[in-house]
Amino acid sequence: MNAETIKILIAMLCYMLIVIGIGLYFAKRAQTNSENYFLGGRSLGPWVAAMSAEASDMSGWLLMGLPGVAYWCGLADAAWTAIGLALGTYINWLIVAKRLRNYSAVAGNSITVPDFFSNRFHEKNKILLSISAIFILVFFTVYAGSCFVTCGKLFSTLFDADYHVMMIIGAVFVVIYTFIGGFLAESASDFMQAIVMILALVTILILGCINAGGVDAVIQNAKEIPGYFSINNIASPIVDADGVQQTANNLPLFGDAGSYGFLTIISTLSWGLGYFGMPQVLLRFMAIRKVDELKYSRRIATVWCVISLTAAVSIGIIGRAMLPIHAELSTASAAENIFIVMSQSLLPALLAGIVMAGILAATISSSDSYLLIAASAFSKNIYEGIVNKKAEDKKVMMVSKITLLVIALIGIVIAWDDKSVIFNIVSFAWAGFGATFGPIMLFSLFWKRTNRNGAIAGMLTGGIMVFVWNLLLKPLGGIFGIYELLPAFILSSLAIIVVSLCTKQPDKEITDEFEKVKAM
Repeated sequence: MNAETIKILIAMLCYMLIVIGIGLYFAKRAQTNSENYFLGGRSLGPWVAAMSAEASDMSGWLLMGLPGVAYWCGLADAAWTAIGLALGTYINWLIVAKRLRNYSAVAGNSITVPDFFSNRFHEKNKILLSISAIFILVFFTVYAGSCFVTCGKLFSTLFDADYHVMMIIGAVFVVIYTFIGGFLAESASDFMQAIVMILALVTILILGCINAGGVDAVIQNAKEIPGYFSINNIASPIVDADGVQQTANNLPLFGDAGSYGFLTIISTLSWGLGYFGMPQVLLRFMAIRKVDELKYSRRIATVWCVISLTAAVSIGIIGRAMLPIHAELSTASAAENIFIVMSQSLLPALLAGIVMAGILAATISSSDSYLLIAASAFSKNIYEGIVNKKAEDKKVMMVSKITLLVIALIGIVIAWDDKSVIFNIVSFAWAGFGATFGPIMLFSLFWKRTNRNGAIAGMLTGGIMVFVWNLLLKPLGGIFGIYELLPAFILSSLAIIVVSLCTKQPDKEITDEFEKVKAM
């Protein structure tokens, strides 16, 4: 390990110590009871609620996955994804946040998303609660795996170390941190991490553009690649049997531009639909201290999101001009290292370490959320809600921490393949949450006629269809090649409507509660 690498390591270790310090600061309060541990006692201010929601939502794919897609195949895929996410962020804060904050408090003081669904429909046998908790466990385990992949790629690229060892070290750090502090520590550190992330993105964006010769030079380079600088075409890197991009005369080779048609654009924009079902974001809505502060959170979150997404996509395009070929960027998976490589090229070691702490920030802010919510889904909703209804609070928290360890171990298994593409793992889990919880969240909040049978049908249809479309239909190509979130979201919505209308109306007690929240 040379002197430059040691400086980077020192900067990142200092960052880790600050994060651990935040966890220790909030540890005592977090361990008081499960409501504080899982929801922070509904005490988040507007800045923390907004910034922590976005940081936990974006994860390491914002600094690695999205720039990697832009670097590898150009503007279209990355840009339409970013536009969908920006629109989804704004609309979610605008229409869902206030209603969910009020409804979760009225519906049995719900402190988890499965709690809310179960209490919303006043169910006694907890079927809806169990289904939603199981889907959270499944998809957040996949999400945790994507975060561990980010840790592995980051540390193995920086320190030229074994990917698997680095991935495990990153996972262990995240688990220890989540153990210590719970939701409050997670939200407070996520606020700080959101600041680090946006500063890191903007810094590399500006320096990269200058180094590549300015905006005109970057655009000219992108236009010379077929389909690269287009919103209705996509670049096609020429690769060998191992997926390595071919070169000639020290330039990367591309084939003819691929089509990026209207249906593909619509399916890519559907990333925005995922927000309505993201537990890590929905929990921030439930946890904010005052409903009237949500408008400030909406503005903060939207501005942060637009700046960060624009910078991430631009970094990929700039990277292709600055580093047209590079040994560490020669495959679709390796292209996700573009932010790391640019940081090392553009900054002194110590500053590069601080900037790359942005990747670590994004990864930690997401993985602790995923682990905590998944653990709460089992301990609060399955163990306390069904298995042992008389369980003491301390026992519930102990079960939560055991569950957290198990999920982390499975996440490590998912992350074991060092050729994993972060963007692909995240897109599958995102679709899972968006289709499973998004439609039923919207219908639960805004359609009084929704009943428990419709909720169960919609949840099962959305969750199962994500697997069916991704694994069985998508490989067929053509119209089936669209992002699985869109068809699964539509089918889930149809299932809710049809089943709710064909079965018994909700009891008066449930509709009265709906009207009470509506009036608020």
